Amino acid sequence: MKLQKKNSLAQKRRYRIRKKVKGTAERPRLAVHFSNKHIYAQCIDDVAGHTVAYASSVGGKDADVKANNDGALALGKVIAEKAKAAGVEAVVFDRSGRRYHGCVKTFAEAAREGGLKF
Repeated sequence: MKLQKKNSLAQKRRYRIRKKVKGTAERPRLAVHFSNKHIYAQCIDDVAGHTVAYASSVGGKDADVKANNDGALALGKVIAEKAKAAGVEAVVFDRSGRRYHGCVKTFAEAAREGGLKF
């Protein structure tokens, strides 16, 4: 029962944020998700409904990245490079209902260092 309440409150936070955060072709939404093992990040154009750039710690050259501050730092730089290659200069940050603290903050600062504006 307690887990259901916690999950429903987290979903409410996600919905509340998503009402305000919209991605366009000029400024796509940079959505980040941290699971217990992996990090997933993507730049999404909500108007067209497609992903502009994507990076994750699952497979590929970023496979050794874990879901911690070091991994967030590395993946933030990777998504910034991929977004710049796709022609994206500025994004809208979607933290998926998580606090701007710890790994989320580290990821955002790394993406800013990589050249994304938000």
